[in-house]
Amino acid sequence: MHNFLKVSILGAAILTLSGCGFMSVKDNLDPKAMDIYSEMYDKFVESEGDLGAATVWHMEVDEGLGPDDIKTSIESAAVGSGLANVGEMPLSKQIELETGEEQRYLMIYQYCSPQIARKAVNFSPYFSAYLPCRISVVEDEEGRFHLYSLNMDMFVHGGKEMDPEFKKDAMHVRDTIWKMMEAGASGGF
Repeated sequence: MHNFLKVSILGAAILTLSGCGFMSVKDNLDPKAMDIYSEMYDKFVESEGDLGAATVWHMEVDEGLGPDDIKTSIESAAVGSGLANVGEMPLSKQIELETGEEQRYLMIYQYCSPQIARKAVNFSPYFSAYLPCRISVVEDEEGRFHLYSLNMDMFVHGGKEMDPEFKKDAMHVRDTIWKMMEAGASGGF
């Protein structure tokens, strides 16, 4: 029943949007675009309407690993990838300084390849809003750590087809961020 409802909604949306130009752009989309949006829709519904859950990757960090382990693993996984650490935002520490109250851990690591970033912005200036790539480390109320990053599959496959050279670079960034998250979540190097 759920799949029937989903197909019905997607079908109705396509028919409705056809007058709004969807049909004129569908041939320009990446072949995986509709799969990406279908997956987002499923996550959106499953999360009861949480847009973040629909558009973000999430990994729970293995028990026993702490912020230093996570940082070391993320940094190690980035070595040789061409993605450089371009900034860290120790938000929980900043809030502690501002309020004088202890905070659950919240850190955002920022990584970027300036050359690939330029290609992304040349492809679509809107991509500049996604720069740099970020991996967030969030401590939950039980003291467990979680990693979050933008679902890079949307970047690679969610819109108009990229030229092969840029798509290769985009896949490299996607795969590197995924690898960095896996390393951070498992303590791997």
